[in-house]
Amino acid sequence: MVSRDTIRKQLSSCLTDTSSLNLPGGKRGKVRDSYDLGDRILLITTDRQSAFDRVLTSVPFKGQVLNQVSAFWFENTNDIVPNHVISIPDPNATLAIKCEVFPVEFIVRGYLTGSTSTSAWTLYDNGSRNICGNELPDGMVKNQKFPEPIITPTTKSELHDESITPEGIVTQGLMTADEWDRASDIVMKLFRRGMRIAAENGLILVDTKYELGKDENSNIILIDEIHTPDSSRYWISGSYEERFSSGQEPSNIDKEFLRLWFRENCDPYNDEILPNAPDDLVIELSSRYIKLYEMITGKEFVPATGDDPLDRLKENLKGI
Repeated sequence: MVSRDTIRKQLSSCLTDTSSLNLPGGKRGKVRDSYDLGDRILLITTDRQSAFDRVLTSVPFKGQVLNQVSAFWFENTNDIVPNHVISIPDPNATLAIKCEVFPVEFIVRGYLTGSTSTSAWTLYDNGSRNICGNELPDGMVKNQKFPEPIITPTTKSELHDESITPEGIVTQGLMTADEWDRASDIVMKLFRRGMRIAAENGLILVDTKYELGKDENSNIILIDEIHTPDSSRYWISGSYEERFSSGQEPSNIDKEFLRLWFRENCDPYNDEILPNAPDDLVIELSSRYIKLYEMITGKEFVPATGDDPLDRLKENLKGI
């Protein structure tokens, strides 16, 4: 496990801005920067930490964790569906093929949970029994496992994703019926693989999102990220049954404590300038990301340290 001293020393060397790489077709997301290289795309996962639709802080090694977790899962699921990865030229970077992206996010849920206004549990608790075309029985309780995982797709939007049914996806022309059938079969297989590998490493893969596209031959491929701590919810499996039976929330390793700190110390939705997160909170979050990497993959995390990650990136990206 990476020591807290190592993390502390890296606080001032987080990867937050990649524009000085001077690569073409740059586009900055909340966490990931992308560069259009013609028939390929370069995705650089930074250390930026987002919530409340804005960047809150930067977290040492977070970008490496996310990029390498995805690399692990891409490698362990390519027998189910091809993916966009060409190479991993740097711990923070993925070189990928370009494709036609489906304007749909495929959310797969294994458990009835969540706390937001649009979460499966909130909708169910408010009386809804049909969630994105999935008919749910009466009598379920929060954090209960579904008999079978369900898909609750959303449309992709720059502003706000909207829930949609499979029928709505087809009638709105977002995908053909055949594309939906193939894609839904793929994501269910991916989720079951994810649940199995997570269970082998002491975790429950609770829910996640997938993004898919079509390559130049109209083959469906997996893109973006897969089963990362940012795109997925994980619980600790060893204590789940006992805590569920007693009505307690499952044990988890997540970033909710950072969100709570910002809620208590500012208005993160409306304040123009946010306070700096305390170093100890950032170090704790970095430790949690690293621990999740090691639990998810069953491998030791080896950090790429140094005073300037941009220098490392420039060297590793030569000739791409």
